[in-house]
Parts: sequence; C-alpha cells; structure tokens
Amino acid sequence: MNTTELADAVAQLDGKITKAQAKQIVDAVFKTIEAAAVRGEEVSVPGFGKFKVQDKPARTGRNPSTGATIEIAATRKVVFQPGKALKDAVAG
Repeated sequence: MNTTELADAVAQLDGKITKAQAKQIVDAVFKTIEAAAVRGEEVSVPGFGKFKVQDKPARTGRNPSTGATIEIAATRKVVFQPGKALKDAVAG
C-alpha cells in the first residue's frame, strides 16, 4: 500500500472527506512524525506503536572484500516498535 492508496482508504472509511483532503491529512501526519524524529522525539500512537530515534555510536568494522579494518561513523536512525494490539492483529 502506498500513500495514495492509504489516503483513498481513509477517505472511504470516513465517507465525509474527499480523497484530496485525506491525502493532505496523511501527508501532514507523516510530516509531523518526521519533524518529531528530526528533533529526536518519540512519537507514540497507543494501540499501534512507537517511532523512536536511536543513536548508533561509531565503531570499527571490516571491509568484507579486503578484510581491512575501517571506521564506521556514528549515525542516527528511526525505528518503529509495534504495539501489542498491532502485534496481535498481525499474528491473527
């Protein structure tokens, strides 16, 4: 499912908003989650899950083709931790 299909599903589910309005809402939700992640904040949606930013420290690794030691820079990444209700729904 892509963003357009998600917006269409939201519009059909509600029945009171157009597909264009639903697309604006979906885009706004994603932009809000992105802005919170940039600030390093956690976004928690009860029953669905949490979007969190994790800092990964710099570390030493190996080049698989040459075996040479390399330094891997520190980085930040966004992770999603599903909530219990979502896990249960997927598990069936």
